[in-house]
Amino acid sequence: MVRIYTRKLYSVSIFLLAIIFLITAGCLHKVNVDESGNKAAEVIQCAGSDTIVNVAQAWAEKYKEVERNVSVEVSGGGSGIGIAGLINGTLDIANSSRKITAEEFEKVVKEREHEPIEHIVGYDALAVFVHKDNPLEEISLEELAEIYGEKGTIDRWSQLGVEMPPGRDKIIVTSRQSNSGTYFYFREVVVGKKRDFRLGTIDLHGSKEVAELVGRTINAIGYTGMGYVTPEIKMLRISKRKGEKAITASIETVLNGTYPVARPLLIYTCGQPPQHVQKFIDWIYMSEAQNLLRQSGFVPLKTEIAEAK
Repeated sequence: MVRIYTRKLYSVSIFLLAIIFLITAGCLHKVNVDESGNKAAEVIQCAGSDTIVNVAQAWAEKYKEVERNVSVEVSGGGSGIGIAGLINGTLDIANSSRKITAEEFEKVVKEREHEPIEHIVGYDALAVFVHKDNPLEEISLEELAEIYGEKGTIDRWSQLGVEMPPGRDKIIVTSRQSNSGTYFYFREVVVGKKRDFRLGTIDLHGSKEVAELVGRTINAIGYTGMGYVTPEIKMLRISKRKGEKAITASIETVLNGTYPVARPLLIYTCGQPPQHVQKFIDWIYMSEAQNLLRQSGFVPLKTEIAEAK
């Protein structure tokens, strides 16, 4: 009798443990739900460049209509943040407005045991802009280097032949924070690879913040992706050297290579991505997604989409 009772007690204990395990497992399992309350079978974590974040969010929203069982979660933070997420394994896709560095590449290989794969998804003209009431219309890369570069020789608008209201001759230099791909690219192409930014720049977190500050500060200058230009600011035509023809940032001048400060828009994955992530990347190259890119102020990969009205 004792043996039978012990066996029953043992069976009941195993049964209760099984129930507890299932309940615990259920608590630990994250069920992803979209905005409509529907269960999402797959989630794509995507973060990085603030330049790309708006169009990435537009892609994510549109893709819900294409694949209802896939949720694309997007955040910004800067290209460096995105690539760091790729290294530590928290992201499926890292958005970047600059190329991955050799050091970052090696970290991905070391930590994830796969090489990062680069995908060019579009192009961007890096716009340099001033307040809409600033009389300046064009500037050279040489002059920009002296405005932004360490120990630069230009810090007054009058040095560029611009007459400002009393007390506003000093150039307010706005920039981006160092984890930004836009900051990284501007330093390499404009300031110079062996030169740092000057002291005293106002370093802002996002492209939108730079545009807003310049839009309310008549003696400020800034730079950001062409898609962030507002009616309160004016893009400057840019020449490689003073005295040469200055070029306006546009889809046409980016595609024909004449605009001197253009760059690819990039996303990175760690090795060959899972099928649901690859399917999303494939969709980004299709006309629907490339049209959203153009509507966001960037340059699509396909000429026929770029020329569409």
